[in-house]
Amino acid sequence: MPENNFKQTKERARKIYDAKGKIFNPYLQTDVELTSDGFHHLRYSARRERNKKEQILKMNLLPLALKVIGKSGTLQEHRKTVEPIGKKSAKDGMRKTKEVEYWAFIAIASQNPEIKIKTILKRIGDGKVTFWSVMPYSKLKNNVKQKLYSGDMEND
Repeated sequence: MPENNFKQTKERARKIYDAKGKIFNPYLQTDVELTSDGFHHLRYSARRERNKKEQILKMNLLPLALKVIGKSGTLQEHRKTVEPIGKKSAKDGMRKTKEVEYWAFIAIASQNPEIKIKTILKRIGDGKVTFWSVMPYSKLKNNVKQKLYSGDMEND
């Protein structure tokens, strides 16, 4: 895959992402902030840098995800967890924990061809709701479901 294609895709996605800043979500009745953490998560999971193909896919789906955020009035998934936040303490190596909430909206984002995507929003503690991720949610031939994500909303 040419490096130039990756750079162009990343620059185009970044421009679209930065131009929005925030999007009102009808289901949550609040603005969803488009933070640098959300854009970073398109390129990296918690464990590693995503491969270039996966990064390009996520960045190409980003405009559709932003539309889903602005139109979703129905929630498909919701999860609350307690997670470590921030860096380890220099004193004891421990990390603070906070409640983290995730919302997933699945939508048909394009009719021709049919593209079904899953968009994830996140809130840490009582902070702002932010964009977290987007991934395809599609079907293969013979109506067999194909999930191109693990179901782990935190890392997908």
